[in-house]
Amino acid sequence: MKIRIPGFCHVVLSGIIFCGVSLYGQNEEQHRTAFHPPAYTFDRQDTLRGTITPERAWWDLVYYDLDVRVDIENRFISGTNEIRYRVLEPALVMQIDLQQPLEITSIEQQGIPLEFTREGNVFFVRMNQSQEPGEIHSILVTYQGIPRAAVRAPWDGGFSWKEDKNGNPFVATSNQGLGASVRWPCKDHMYDEPDSMRISITVPEGLMAVANGQLTGKAWNRNSTVTWQWEVKNPINNYGVNVNIGDYAHFSEVYQGEKGPLQCDYYVLRYNLDKAKEHFVQVPQMLGAFEYWFGPYPFYEDGYKLVEVPYLGMEHQSSVTYGNHYQNGYLGRDLSGTGWGLKFDFIIIHESGHEWFANSITYRDIADMWIHESFTNYSEGLFVEYHYGKQAGYEYLRGIRRNILNDIPVIGVYGVNHEGSGDMYAKVASMLHTIRQLVNDDEKWRGMLRGLNRDFYHSTVTTEEIEQYMIEYTGLDLQPVFDQYLRTVLIPTLEYYFEGAHLYYRWINAVSGFNMPVKVRIGGRELELHPDTSWGREACKGLGISADHGSTGQFSNGQFSNGQSRNGQSSKGLGSNGQNSNGPSTDILTIHPDYFVGAMQMIGD
Repeated sequence: MKIRIPGFCHVVLSGIIFCGVSLYGQNEEQHRTAFHPPAYTFDRQDTLRGTITPERAWWDLVYYDLDVRVDIENRFISGTNEIRYRVLEPALVMQIDLQQPLEITSIEQQGIPLEFTREGNVFFVRMNQSQEPGEIHSILVTYQGIPRAAVRAPWDGGFSWKEDKNGNPFVATSNQGLGASVRWPCKDHMYDEPDSMRISITVPEGLMAVANGQLTGKAWNRNSTVTWQWEVKNPINNYGVNVNIGDYAHFSEVYQGEKGPLQCDYYVLRYNLDKAKEHFVQVPQMLGAFEYWFGPYPFYEDGYKLVEVPYLGMEHQSSVTYGNHYQNGYLGRDLSGTGWGLKFDFIIIHESGHEWFANSITYRDIADMWIHESFTNYSEGLFVEYHYGKQAGYEYLRGIRRNILNDIPVIGVYGVNHEGSGDMYAKVASMLHTIRQLVNDDEKWRGMLRGLNRDFYHSTVTTEEIEQYMIEYTGLDLQPVFDQYLRTVLIPTLEYYFEGAHLYYRWINAVSGFNMPVKVRIGGRELELHPDTSWGREACKGLGISADHGSTGQFSNGQFSNGQSRNGQSSKGLGSNGQNSNGPSTDILTIHPDYFVGAMQMIGD
């Protein structure tokens, strides 16, 4: 389209070059919501779920001892959770979370019943003795009921009650976002984690129950049930705790990693054993790549597990769940459209990447979920780069831009258990890839990724902490970059024109102070521009461009050919590296393909 600027020139908008997202997709509504997220409606239950309430703040989790009996026939669970805690400040009312329709039948401290009241999915417990700072106490919570059944696990969580092809029960849990309190009583907020945990699961004889950590015991009971006991020695977030039940076969191997031998255990349906032994060779490949980029696997004491489940998969800590049907890609599809996404099993690589970014480095509020998903989506490209070379990794990361929607900001609403846009995957992975170009030092970039995992090891973090770390480590002014990609839906666009012997340029569609350098190619020569939101200029001399180019009106806008991607943006003709594949480009200025930005040329009258 053309926009008339009185007394100056016409503006021709070109599609966003090299990124698979067009400026045409940034409509008036997106500009309106760029800095002002849509209005949401929240209620008190959202606040109780998502806020560090006074009834949570006064105590620090130390240990969970979760003991649950699973009645598969009646889809009924019952059990206890001993919650050990350290007192931080005096208080008499504690918040415990358990979602309806599950019920707490009793709460005790030192064998004495405690009074409690229920408000929706929250129980307020009145302590019967003083709680002094530094003291360690515990309560025993007994509960039961028919838990929520997952409709579309893992996105809609709860219990998945399924059968394998032999008619055996095949049961698993998932609950990110929804919350662990959908199936057991806990302190259901991500800011606090127990230092360790025991998980005991009682199931019918003939079935195996797999959870997090290491298997430490198995007991046969008189009622034809078996109790499987698992010990977690590291801090663990609530949603990372899982229960998996099935007719499992087990095999294992030892990976020689950065911290020594790492026990790797695999639990798969019995009839898939041979297939799994062949397919799961990707686990050592994953560990090699991610220990190189991120540092040692974060849970050597608990080992690594891959557990087959009746849904796609999830990053449960030291118990990664798998349901991708023993095929490469995402259910056989390449999410990047480059071919590289079919070189690996998406679920094995992506969900295992979360052991570093999600389970070791964990968001404090789900509004900052981008910390989990962007680094892990980005890790897929790093896996490809490690095994197939830098060009392959870069092509993969350019390709995933096709999945970007630019609908709402990536950061959600704080304090109400609200996550932001699904663009926390590909869009922010593209931001990270762009920042790598700004750093322009692969060893320094790798050092930063390893530094994040060293300095935030087993920690809950905020967006601001990650931003500040990256700013300080790189020495770059990255705050406007973070503000642009995390807090708006706008894609920064390089506006430029030629006049006389000079190239003029600036950033538009940008936050105030946006000053990101960008590499461009002009007349066969690559150079780095340093635009901000006001006009800058560069002499054309030596760039192979005639001084009168700006007055000729010549223009090749680099738009993609006809065709629509899944989000309605131009996509046909996009090559594997994101470039227009319809023949040699005649553009005067092209942007380096690894910068996630747009370009727009102004042509004089």
